[in-house]
Amino acid sequence: MNRRALRLSPVLAAVVLAGCASVAPDGLRSAVDRHTASRLPADSQLPSTDSSAQPTTEAQIAQWLSQPVDADTAVRIALLRSPSLQVQLAQLARQDAQRAQALTLFNPTLTLGRFVNGHEREIERQLSLNLVQLITLPWRSRWQGWQLEQATLAAAQQVLVHAADTRRAWLRAVAAQQSLQAAERMHEAAAAGGELARRMALVGNFSKLEQAQELRVQHDAAAQLARARLNAALEREQLARLMGLWGLQADFALPNSLPPLPKAEALHTGADAEATALRERLDVRALRRELDTTADRHGFARVGALFGDIGASYSRNTTTDRATRHDEVTRGWELELPLPLFDWGGVAAAGARAQLQHRSAQLRNAALQARSEARTSWLRYRTAWDLAQQQRTEVLPLAQQMQEEAVYRYNGMFISTWQLLAQARATTQAVATATEAQRDFWLADVDLQLALYSTSPGAGAASLSSPATPSESPAQGH
Repeated sequence: MNRRALRLSPVLAAVVLAGCASVAPDGLRSAVDRHTASRLPADSQLPSTDSSAQPTTEAQIAQWLSQPVDADTAVRIALLRSPSLQVQLAQLARQDAQRAQALTLFNPTLTLGRFVNGHEREIERQLSLNLVQLITLPWRSRWQGWQLEQATLAAAQQVLVHAADTRRAWLRAVAAQQSLQAAERMHEAAAAGGELARRMALVGNFSKLEQAQELRVQHDAAAQLARARLNAALEREQLARLMGLWGLQADFALPNSLPPLPKAEALHTGADAEATALRERLDVRALRRELDTTADRHGFARVGALFGDIGASYSRNTTTDRATRHDEVTRGWELELPLPLFDWGGVAAAGARAQLQHRSAQLRNAALQARSEARTSWLRYRTAWDLAQQQRTEVLPLAQQMQEEAVYRYNGMFISTWQLLAQARATTQAVATATEAQRDFWLADVDLQLALYSTSPGAGAASLSSPATPSESPAQGH
């Protein structure tokens, strides 16, 4: 009995593994959260698969929307409400279901037959099972686990890319709102100049040329204001779309200004940017896991092509003599072995080698790209900070000083009203330029975070490819 138990232990282990294949109840959202929690705002959550939690989620979103929405809040709402992100998470849950299905043994085949002639009646019963699928189940379980980890990393990339896209949209929306306010002030100054020119022309104190010049300035300011309004509306709509908001919820409030620039000592350093990207980036980790899976399966390519269709069956046939009513029972088993007469597995082995080289080249290319993007993103980040800091500490104070000096000179009747209005417009334009520089820095900060910890900064423009669905049998040599 002990020797029989030892012989049956591998089969029993395979059956246990097949019985343990199940689908994660949360659609692997907790696994994704482990890869993204440290890179998202505090208290960020992915959408739950439990429909009973929906009212609580909507109440929380309504509370957030009752106040001006900052960047972190925008990301939290986008993670909970965005349909495009929910599509990616549903795809991950589907891949988990495919993994569980691939690890589930094929149902045995029961063949029944009844044959009658003049003297006998024969009843056949045959139970057959794919033997290779049963034997290779432990290896397939390991491969499926690796490939599911790769799919989880790809989904985590999508979450971080969507959060980055939302943060970019928030920065652009707030900056567009500030630019709109500057355009309104410039238009007010130009409109005042145009009205004053019209009145002075009526009393004969202004020539038609001088009036036309002021009217041109007013029309230019009006066109710039219209473009600023359109840009603010479009950027706001883009943010609402990424947050999954519509209707009355899309009428949310934004802060009046962008976050202040960080101090120089709080900036990221570029000393270990490359090492951080190679160690932390999710796309590099996913490709590394894909290479491990391909390398581990490489040795099974030829064997799978040769012996992938081995089957075993058990038969019990009963023959009954119709005259004597005597039953004769025949029992036995059959083993189906493919004969390698034409296919010796060389093609499958060559394909496996090529795929292994392909995966290795992909990983090297991703590592090279990660290094380059880490360096260039940090350079853009640092340069953007230098430019924004220059605008804030040098250009803006100079513009304000010139504005104050223009007011003093106007009060002393050394400059005209038109010169004072022109200086007011120039000062407002300097504020708008400083706002754009501040926005560009924070956009560069988002790109740097992606380049160091997630994926390519431009990954939001194109969807990330998820790993291919693993084959159900190692016989195919994938």
